[in-house]
Amino acid sequence: MAVATSPESAGSVPPHNEEAEASVLGAILLTEQALDGVLLEVGLKPDHFYRPRHQLIFRAMIRLKEKAEPEAVDALTVCDDLRSHGELDAAGSEAYVHSLPTVVPAVGAVLDYARIVRDDALMRGILDTTRRIQAEVLAHRGDPRDLIERAEAELFKIGHEGGLAEMRSIEDVLHEEIDKLEELSRKGVGLTGTPSGFTDIDELTGGFQPGNLIVLAARPSMGKSTLATNIVENAAIDHERPAALFSLEMSETELAHRFIASQAKVSSDELRKGRVKADRWPKVLRAVEKLARAPIFIDDSSDIGVLEMRAKARRLHAKHGLGLIVVDYLQLIRPDGRADSRVEAVGQISRGLKILARELEIPVIAVSQLSRAVESRNPPIPMLSDLRESGQVEQDADVVMFVYREEYYDKESERLGEADIIVAKHRNGPIGEVSLTFLSKYPRFANLYRERGAEPAPAGDGVI
Repeated sequence: MAVATSPESAGSVPPHNEEAEASVLGAILLTEQALDGVLLEVGLKPDHFYRPRHQLIFRAMIRLKEKAEPEAVDALTVCDDLRSHGELDAAGSEAYVHSLPTVVPAVGAVLDYARIVRDDALMRGILDTTRRIQAEVLAHRGDPRDLIERAEAELFKIGHEGGLAEMRSIEDVLHEEIDKLEELSRKGVGLTGTPSGFTDIDELTGGFQPGNLIVLAARPSMGKSTLATNIVENAAIDHERPAALFSLEMSETELAHRFIASQAKVSSDELRKGRVKADRWPKVLRAVEKLARAPIFIDDSSDIGVLEMRAKARRLHAKHGLGLIVVDYLQLIRPDGRADSRVEAVGQISRGLKILARELEIPVIAVSQLSRAVESRNPPIPMLSDLRESGQVEQDADVVMFVYREEYYDKESERLGEADIIVAKHRNGPIGEVSLTFLSKYPRFANLYRERGAEPAPAGDGVI
């Protein structure tokens, strides 16, 4: 088995600055207010220190501040805390702790010293990661795509979390959340996540929440892809949330036509066949200009796996700060690993999408097919058990929404162009139903509306 050579045994020393580490600790011993600055403004952690004795001293300082009745942080109290934990000798002795304030060049520059310590820790993290990747490559441990994805995930983690993620106490989590909730209550804001652009859906969900996997499922021809693309438009255009759309079924050309038709309120069929009337072209051009400014990113790869999707999303997020990812649709994604059955493969895919949502802390909407079992019931209203090929999809999803159109099964239905959006699962909120109206692309719909004395629906392909 190949083992990475440690840098010190190879004659090279990992990036670190012992003087900066000692200066941070010495400055805190001179003025304990410096501790708040390095913790809150720089995000310094004990593991950022290269020397183990400096890690022990910094942990002792934090312990003193976190007591029910915080104690002063100075050389005397720090030594006493280290002694009580049996760590004084490992920390360099009492004499060493008392010597730290004497090496500080300037107390006022403590944040600069702390940033040096943190940045060196990031460099060591990169070094360790690349060495580990090198060892895996040399040992042929995994296929190339898997190794690339793991490498990107590790480096992304270092860049966004300092590579030193720690478990958080419930106290820290509660303090952070109560501040958010208080601000929301004060401002009277009902949306805490990415808006869908549909008032009733947002009222039910509070917006699509960061880290959530949302499954939007239906039988074919129900309009689930139309609804998903509308959500992308609404989030990106109306709410300026960058959105990524992975379309495994439709090409980027088809998507462009659909977006333009939706924004211009014209028929995509007429647009595609060049039958748009001259007086409507200004609306089409305005729609194109609006879409061109929107932070929408499209990938129409027809053969893509979750690992590649996660890598692409990670790069986009690092550059643009994504607010939403939509995948159309789940069953077309290529499984990356071996699976003994289609059920297991779909389960791996849904789990991968949930991991993506959690990793980037943004909502991921996965469009999904429903099994034919739904059509054996009367009325054929979807249920969670209808999710096609895997119960794991239901388990991984935080929200499951079905699209159901009565007119699809009953041609005499009075609900032309209407769809029920059934929120069948909502891990952190209520379930329920809302109704949406699809803008008709069929002339007969407009004629039937007129026969009933109602205004005809606009002739686009979107959703009202």
